[in-house]
Amino acid sequence: MEKKNFTVSIYTENNLGLLSRIAAIFLKRHINIESITASPSEVPEVMRFIIVVEVTEEQIKKIVGQIEKQIEVIKAFYHTAEEMIYQETALYKIKSSEFLDDLNVQAFIKATNARIVTVTPKFFVIEKTGKRNEVDELYETLKPYGLMQFVRSGTIAVTKNEMPITGILEKFNTTNSIS
Repeated sequence: MEKKNFTVSIYTENNLGLLSRIAAIFLKRHINIESITASPSEVPEVMRFIIVVEVTEEQIKKIVGQIEKQIEVIKAFYHTAEEMIYQETALYKIKSSEFLDDLNVQAFIKATNARIVTVTPKFFVIEKTGKRNEVDELYETLKPYGLMQFVRSGTIAVTKNEMPITGILEKFNTTNSIS
């Protein structure tokens, strides 16, 4: 079977140590996590992890099954890139002296749909939100300007189609509110 990128969405209770146990599931199978993001979900008290990995569909089915065995996990799903709307955010810190010498700075920033978030006499900070390849392209373009620091977020994603999770989460939230 062919390996491809899968996005795993995991809805969980907000408990200590769960992320370590989820990561261990990938570690045991020698699978590298490309990206991981954790945030509150659309339902109070429920967290959502988004993990991107490159595996076969057979592997991802087994992984999702193992993840769902964790007691704090409410539900886990996997999707292909085609089924998701996804973005990353990156910050680039550039030396002001190098960057100011280029008279087309504003046009350059606009052309990449990036924006300047901080300007000091010593550096600029530029923010870019987009697909991974767009973030990578801007990185390569900015390297000659004296890239001082670079950081990117993990992938954030929502499905293109409706997911059955909302009802499950609302039921979970109602059940836990009564306890």
